[in-house]
Amino acid sequence: MEEGVAVPGYPEMVSDTGSRFARLVEIMARLRAPGGCPWDREQTFDSIKPYTLEETYEVFEAIDARDWRGLAEELGDYLLQAVFYAEMAAEQGHFTIDDCLDAINTKLIRRHPHVFADGDAATAGDVKRRWDEIKTEEKREKGQAPKTLLEGVPRAQPAVSECQQITAKAAKVGFDWDNYGQVMEKLNEELKELEEVRLSGDKRKIEHEYGDVLATVVNLARHLDVDAEQALRLANRRFRSRFAYVEANTTLPGASIGEMESLWQEAKRQHANSHD
Repeated sequence: MEEGVAVPGYPEMVSDTGSRFARLVEIMARLRAPGGCPWDREQTFDSIKPYTLEETYEVFEAIDARDWRGLAEELGDYLLQAVFYAEMAAEQGHFTIDDCLDAINTKLIRRHPHVFADGDAATAGDVKRRWDEIKTEEKREKGQAPKTLLEGVPRAQPAVSECQQITAKAAKVGFDWDNYGQVMEKLNEELKELEEVRLSGDKRKIEHEYGDVLATVVNLARHLDVDAEQALRLANRRFRSRFAYVEANTTLPGASIGEMESLWQEAKRQHANSHD
């Protein structure tokens, strides 16, 4: 791993924050040590992965709810995941948490030459473009440069996020619609094709065309400068909130669709000015 990098103009600081982080590392090491916690000691890289995903979504949920106290707690849980992995890696002689910290500190400084060196970036777009260029240079130096444009996009992520990333990369080289209107035309085309195969009853073709509809909708989000994954998460959150109102004010099952729709609209009006 790379050595830590001194930041010009930013004196190295040892603060109580550092002591707190060191304490977390010590606690994790104690839990994994002989005589420590039986559950923690039996965990592996693979067994911890589901918890990492769970903690990630709990961070998202706290942010969506604007629950700042809850977010502080969830970020602590999220931080624990990194410390847990690093402790297991240290036990096996791969690397330590210090290597992780050195790596991210070095990376942040190297990829922000407009802040820590003599680089120039006037806009957020300039920063993102330069970040991607430096990232590509780093991978090439390590012999890890992707063989194809989309190879660097991880498959092990939610499908909506993967679709956003692969279409955004394709758009960077010109494979994209020119404007929002063209995407809408494509969406209407895909909906017509879905209706045609629906009438055929061919399940495989229906799934295929439905996937094309979803992919086009994700592209539409990009042209609207909206994050499709986050937009859907917030829509799910609104549905939960409004349906909870319906459930609390009628008997389910048993209520008519008209009664439920009326309560839904009432919940919608009540929450019109809220974050939900």
